[in-house]
Parts: sequence; C-alpha cells; structure tokens
Amino acid sequence: MVNGQRSLELCRHSPDGRQPSPLTSPLLHDTCSVRTDDEDDVRRKRFPTDRAYFIAKELLTTERTYVKDLEVVTVSFQNAVGQDEVVPDSLKNAVLSTFKPLHKFHAGFLKEVEQRLALWEGRSNAHIKGDYQRIGDIMLKNLQELKPLTANLHKQADILMELEKACKASRQLENLCRDFELQKVCYVPLNVFILRPLHRLVHYKQILERLCKHYPATHVDFRDCRAALADVSEVVDQLQDSLMKMENFQKILELKKDLLGVDNLVVPDREFIRLGCLSKLSGKGLQQRMFFLFNDVILYTSRGTTPTNQFKVHGQLSLRGMTIRESEDEWGVPHAFTLLGQGQSVVVAASSLTEMEKWMGDIKMGIEIAKTSNRPVSELLTSNLMDNKCPEDPLTEAESEDDTSAPHASLEKPAPHRGNTMVHVCWHRNTSVSMGDFSIAVENQLSGNLLRKFKNSNGWQKLWVVFTNFSLFFYKSHQDDYPLASLPLLGYSVTVPSDNENIHKDYVFKLHFKSHVYYFRSESEYAFERWMEVIRSATAPSSPSRVLNSKDPH
Repeated sequence: MVNGQRSLELCRHSPDGRQPSPLTSPLLHDTCSVRTDDEDDVRRKRFPTDRAYFIAKELLTTERTYVKDLEVVTVSFQNAVGQDEVVPDSLKNAVLSTFKPLHKFHAGFLKEVEQRLALWEGRSNAHIKGDYQRIGDIMLKNLQELKPLTANLHKQADILMELEKACKASRQLENLCRDFELQKVCYVPLNVFILRPLHRLVHYKQILERLCKHYPATHVDFRDCRAALADVSEVVDQLQDSLMKMENFQKILELKKDLLGVDNLVVPDREFIRLGCLSKLSGKGLQQRMFFLFNDVILYTSRGTTPTNQFKVHGQLSLRGMTIRESEDEWGVPHAFTLLGQGQSVVVAASSLTEMEKWMGDIKMGIEIAKTSNRPVSELLTSNLMDNKCPEDPLTEAESEDDTSAPHASLEKPAPHRGNTMVHVCWHRNTSVSMGDFSIAVENQLSGNLLRKFKNSNGWQKLWVVFTNFSLFFYKSHQDDYPLASLPLLGYSVTVPSDNENIHKDYVFKLHFKSHVYYFRSESEYAFERWMEVIRSATAPSSPSRVLNSKDPH
C-alpha cells in the first residue's frame, strides 16, 4: 500500500491473469467499468474525426485532473492540516491567496470546455446552430482572464520555503504534513501539487502549439489559437527561470525526506543533477548503493531497514578537485569507473554502458561547475556520518546485502511509509534519473480513459488513467478523488503488440517489464500517439542533465 493506494508491483499477484491483481479487484469490476468490444466500436464511430477535436479533448481530460489537483490543496490539505493552530498564519494566507482564486477560475474554465466539447460531439443542444468545432476562442478568453492570477506564481517558491520553515519549527506540523502525504488523495508529494499551477501553463502552451501546427492559416480557429499561444508563451517565458529554480528546490526538499544522516542538504546554490543505482566495489565485492549527485557533492547510501524506508548516508565526495576515469580494465568489472578526490578513492560500476555514460557525463559536468564555485568547503554536508558506520564496515555491508535480498525490500510486497518514491523505484529497477528527466516528466502529464487488458485475461476494462511523476495512476472514473492503483514506469518498455499476441484491435500499446505485461487501448490515433510519447519519456529517460544558469539562492 503506497499513500493508501496499491501499486501494481507492490504485491505478490501476477498481472497476467493467473492470480488476482489490484486492478481486477471488485472495486474495478462493476458493470459500469467494463465495456464490450461492440459498445466501444459504436462509441468510436460517434467521435468527430478532426485531429483538432482530440487535441481539444486532451485539454478537457487534463483540465479535469488539474482541477482535482487544486482541490488537494484547497480542500483536502486545508481540512487535514491548514486549520490546525500549529500552522502559521503567513503559511495559511500564502496558500489560500494563491490556490483559492485559481481553483475557482479553473472550475469555471473546465465547465466551459466541457460544454464546448459536448457541442462539438453533438451530444448537447444539437438543435442550436453555430460554429462549435473549435476551442481557440475559449482558450484565448480564459487565458486573458487568467493572466492577473499568474502575476504572483513566481512566488510559489515562497510557499515551499514557508512550509519547510514551519515544519522545521514544529514537529507537530511536520507530522501532520507527513500523515497527509500518506492519505490516498495525496498521490504525489505535496510539494508537487504546490508547483502544479506553473506546470499547467506549460501544458496550455503545448496544446496550443499542436493546434496551431494542425490548423491551416485560413482556419476559423487559427487566429484565436495563435493569439492565445502568444499570451501563454509570454507568461511561460517570464516564469521559466523561476520554474527551474523551484523544481530544483522542490526536488532537493523531497530527497531530504528519503535520506537519513543529512543535516544541510537544502542550502543556497545547491543543484540536484542525478540519482540512481551504482554498485560500489569494496572488500566484500560489489555492493548495491544509491548515489545522489549534486553540483558540489556526491552522496552514496544504502537502503535502510527503518520503518520509514529511508536511505542511510554512508559517505560523501566533494566534486571540488575530483577526477574521474574509466576502470573496467583495471578491475575487470564491466562499466566500472573510479572517482578520485581529497584522499578518497571510490570504484563503482553501472548496470549498463548507457548508464555509465550518463553518470560519467554528469559527474564531469558537476566537476566543472564546482571549479567555479565560491562556496567554502565547510558548507558541505555536516552530518556525523560515523553514526551510520563506515561504508566499509563488515556489519554495514552485511546489512546492505540483507536489505536487497529480504522480502520486505522487494517490490513484490507492500512497503511501509515512503516505499514507492522515485528513489525506491530506481533502487529496485537498478537505474537512474536526472533533473532533466524530472522536468520532462512534469511537462508530459496526460489524462484520459484507456481500456486495459492483462496478458491472459478476457475482455477490456475501462479505466481513467493519469500519467505523472513517471507513473500511471488508475481510477474508476475522472470523478474519483484518489487512485485505486499505480504503476511506476521506470524500466518498462512500451511497444506495439506483435501479430502473434492476438490483440487485433486498433490503437493498442503494450507495457512490459520482466514477467509483467499490460495492454492499453486508446480511443483514437491521436490519443495513441500521445500516450506512447509521454510513456516513452518515463520508461527510457535519456535527457541531458540540466543545471541552473543563475547563481541566485533558491
């Protein structure tokens, strides 16, 4: 159970239909959630065929998710945490003054989009004559009305800092926020919801770019779409630097929760670059370790046995003065490289050549950045790492071996608190992600209905699916307040089924990882292309790392 929801791989059940699975529970098997092939074919024939309709429908489906996400802050968080006396008035005011007006506005915008799509499909007021097969006019009007509400979005970082400061000052508030993040409704970290308004503007820009690319200049909707694109592009460009800094700040705050033995992770100018698994060479051989690369330091950790599933910091390496070299021939270990610096030497091995190239490239970039840094060495992490035992201590190494082989550390069983964060997924899938990957992931959010089929199951099951944070989240319908199950996608491959798999349906893609196989069927060619695009961005992260240009504090 993760945040009150089931993960498709946090259980012993096979997804191929031989045994029950979270997605075949009674909750997801009532009559309204199962559609026959005939019903699906009839419904598909009623859809408009214009690609612009499906682009507009993506606006509708993702807006539904966005309004629900705003309600996580304006309703759920306020009810669970915001009314408690330990919450400073400054934090309450900052959250409410930003999110209440946004929620009211977007709830109204959503209704307008729903009404327009209903007219476009011919489902509502069909007797009314008018040109309803367009969306640019609605987007232009609403983006102009939204503009005053975006004026202070660059201050979202203030909310993040205010929340962090308040939690530091009050253990009670820290516990309240931690407990809230365990609720089903908080399906991604709370800080991610805080940044949703900025990411939504990026989504509007992407949708309008697709519409403008699709329409000929003579189309009745082209002028409004182009004007709306100009408006939202101006706002996004103004907020871009702030967004990059806030994403970095949010990610470091999130990583701090996953680490045990770190006092000063959140400091001005520190930038997150990459996290992931490497095998560290020691006297006992290769030991799986989780590495965290920043622009000034590398931390290496092992997965702890604490109830919170945090990663224990075993050591740190300053990037200042560090050198790096390939070491495969020297040690006879594939994809090995050596980190040398300040009297320390650490030999690690990546899981593949691609992973080694990513790590070496990012570490070299970090070394170059560290050369120009004016930060005193004393400002590096100051935790007493001896509390976590020396990394070469035999007992520590034995514990780490037990960690990786014990049942409770496997993705085959439910994990306690924070057992399914991206750090844990990377640990179990033996891979890594960069800050650039995280940025692409939030830009590539998607929502909509999909039909799902297991490998050996009969029929297709209709689900509302949300893609965000490298995961698919599954709901019975878009009206549900929280997901019933989730599927982390790192390490998965996404392909089209082969002929011998006997799917014989249009717009089907296949997700596959080891013995886990899922088929998903989308409603149109456009939706199929979009789901393939966003899932590929999560299943095979390969983007170059991104660092901030500015040296301003967070």
